[in-house]
Amino acid sequence: MKKIDSSKKRFSLRRTRTVTLAVATSALVLAACGSTSSSQGTSSQGSSQPAGSATSGNITWWASPIAQVGIRANLISHFEKAYPKIHVTLESAPTNTDTNRSQLVTEISGGSTTPDVFMGDVIWPAQFGAHSLAVPLSKYLPSSYFAKFAPGLVSGASYKGQVYGSPLFEDQGFLYYRKDLLAKAHLPVPKTWQQLESESLTLEKDGYVKYGFVWEGDSYEGLTCDFMEYLTSAGGKVVNSGYTKAELDSPQAIKAVSFMRSLITSGASPQAVTTFQEPQAMAVFDAGNAAFLRNWDYAWANSQTPANSKVVGDVGVAPLPTFAGQSYPGYSNIGGWNLYINPHSKNIAADLTFIKWMSSTEAQMILGKTYSEIPTVESVRQELASSSSTPPPLKVAAETNLVPRPAGTPNYPQLSNAIYTNVNAALSGSMSVSAALKAAQSQAQTALSGGL
Repeated sequence: MKKIDSSKKRFSLRRTRTVTLAVATSALVLAACGSTSSSQGTSSQGSSQPAGSATSGNITWWASPIAQVGIRANLISHFEKAYPKIHVTLESAPTNTDTNRSQLVTEISGGSTTPDVFMGDVIWPAQFGAHSLAVPLSKYLPSSYFAKFAPGLVSGASYKGQVYGSPLFEDQGFLYYRKDLLAKAHLPVPKTWQQLESESLTLEKDGYVKYGFVWEGDSYEGLTCDFMEYLTSAGGKVVNSGYTKAELDSPQAIKAVSFMRSLITSGASPQAVTTFQEPQAMAVFDAGNAAFLRNWDYAWANSQTPANSKVVGDVGVAPLPTFAGQSYPGYSNIGGWNLYINPHSKNIAADLTFIKWMSSTEAQMILGKTYSEIPTVESVRQELASSSSTPPPLKVAAETNLVPRPAGTPNYPQLSNAIYTNVNAALSGSMSVSAALKAAQSQAQTALSGGL
């Protein structure tokens, strides 16, 4: 999920965004994920010859408005200077991701030759790949092209051995904490989930803060994002590598959900967290009522804006914790946008030129340095991380481990629903952890089999 320069709020499949890293502004969320390796094997990688000219022609780029006004036009201007014989026409996509996806599916499945290139959610590859709605980029681009991206992004852009999306910019989860409170209580930044729970209870008991830790526990897509972070830290996974078998009824999943439930029963997190989405969790933290917050990169700007926040100057950012006995840091769920190509485009060669330029150091620096979007190219991420002027989330992003939601199936929406509805039932206490995961396992297996 990523940020949009609209005064609306959007709930996609799903992370709700309300502000950018550079400007506190209401936003829309574009959710998505990757995996744990920088690339994955693909068949006939880079062997095909694209139609059209790589240095001339016309391209229509379908893209939602990105957080700050002018980003898309700025990128197009720089690209056309580099390739003066390729003209790019911007077609502004709907800000609601579901509407965006629906319109693209209708147009492309109907044979429309435009848009040529479209910006899409990172959880789209399976659906668009399964239904021939996007070009398998790995048929034209070599493995070396995909190797430059941060670990996890390319496998998240892949389906059945082919890469369908070129990562453009990324979101991920972070741990926000009150530097002032930890200093007063002589507590370190927690590196394990157990330590986070213990410190939350200490800060509450000693009267430093009303709540310890707030996060996204409502029955919606955001809970799937949070769950993936705990599950992966516990050593578990949702499905097997072939997406044929659900693996939710496991000791690792029980460990993850049991801990999430314990945060509530112990009092480290409020009972109301089972109704919190991103804005609610962020509002509690920014009001000064919580010591710790799990949220996306845009939460930083909101916490530092006096009109929205009572904790300006008192907030630190760190990677998410892991379970005791595991290597730190833990795992951050991946969100963001990819670039895809319409299979009916008449000039795929020029489309590829445009996509490749968007992953260049120049373009990624514009996104990261000028507009505070998290770049997808690892070398650019590292360079920005070393700069003293870089906002904390961008600096911390270079240290984190990334994990996707299990979006490698065209039936991902049903699979995610099986996760978040049952995990929420366990968190609220309406089902036991064991019963909730057995129900999630059954429903997830049905989704993987094409049911629901």
